[in-house]
Amino acid sequence: MLTVLLADDHALFRSGVRAIVDTQPDLTCVAEVTDGRAAVEAVARLRPDVAVLDVRMPNTDGLTAAEAIVAAPGNTTAVLVLTTYDSDESLHRALRAGVNGFLLKSIPPEEMVSAIRVAGRGDTAIDPSVARRLAPRIATSVRAPEPPPELDRLTVREHEVLLLLADARTNAEIAAHLHLGEETVRTHVSRVLAKLGLRDRAHAAVFAHTNGVVRAVGEGRRPARP
Repeated sequence: MLTVLLADDHALFRSGVRAIVDTQPDLTCVAEVTDGRAAVEAVARLRPDVAVLDVRMPNTDGLTAAEAIVAAPGNTTAVLVLTTYDSDESLHRALRAGVNGFLLKSIPPEEMVSAIRVAGRGDTAIDPSVARRLAPRIATSVRAPEPPPELDRLTVREHEVLLLLADARTNAEIAAHLHLGEETVRTHVSRVLAKLGLRDRAHAAVFAHTNGVVRAVGEGRRPARP
């Protein structure tokens, strides 16, 4: 059973999410709070598996709370950030903090439940519409002039997987696109993360866009090894 904490200053939205969570046989809501400061305190006290935080809250905002939760010594709580606004600054800051998800509040209920489960097992869920639209804009402002040499550690297949991660594809979508099994894709993803020294697939997407990897495709650059 995954335990969930909800932090949102809008009572109607919060109660709606709780109703969705509590109808699931494998999820239970252990607390509701209305601001980021209370979220940090509740996570430290209750140690929920997943904390779902709204970005805009009084006293302490959701991103500041997320940073505090993730950075706390011994933290085991995964953090999902919810927002009404698809701000590139918010996305970039959330990913830098090490959250397990960045989702729009308009997400369908079944996708919200799925994202909580994904976060609960330590993976990362980013709203595809957010990642695909905002990542190129993030890249425009901070992209390195040339793709980094670390790319040469990747095989051609691993490079293809990295590009699909940059497009916010799931393992199932990558498998279908490359005509591979999902277990094989998981292996490739793990190798990409290990070779590039990245924490998770969300950071792989940011890496690809901020280091010129996507641009390198158009310029014909490929990894050195097959």
